[in-house]
Amino acid sequence: MIVETIVTTMDATGRVNFAPMGVVWGDAELIVKPYRETTTFRNLVATGQAVVHLIDDVMYFARGAISSPEFPASPATVVRGVMLDEACSWREVEVREADTSGPRAIFRCDVVHRGVRREFIGFNRARNAVLEAAILATRTRLLPIDEILAELAKLQVVVDKTAGPREREAMALLTEHVRREAAALAGAGA
Repeated sequence: MIVETIVTTMDATGRVNFAPMGVVWGDAELIVKPYRETTTFRNLVATGQAVVHLIDDVMYFARGAISSPEFPASPATVVRGVMLDEACSWREVEVREADTSGPRAIFRCDVVHRGVRREFIGFNRARNAVLEAAILATRTRLLPIDEILAELAKLQVVVDKTAGPREREAMALLTEHVRREAAALAGAGA
């Protein structure tokens, strides 16, 4: 089962990367499948360690999908990395096996430590809609922009019906990003 998470990795110099990513969830093993051109891929190759977070604030997913944000974090316990201060729970992992031959690498990671701050109760419809919007926002150069805008309009209806202020803010951030991308693509004749 793929679970939407925020993955933190560190490069060799100690610079932290925060990335929203679906991972294959397991009790003792997590599978992380980043694209080869991502910072997460480079950091996992360089250090072989990460922290995978369950978090219920969708703004982390929205900002992570469209920029290179920094979030409040504390040092991890076992691996060289950081834990998000607002995470519900996290798992520190070490790469056991890596297949980097395809466009998406497959890192099989052993869970070496875990922590819990509070119960993760899941996402309501608005938060799910924002997660889907965040994924769409990362695909503006891969999918027809008109299809993305149409999907965002459908997701906006769900947000309008069921969201709180944080979800509305996250959705507005993503929608504005996609509109800027659409304008840039139109200007480039794409």
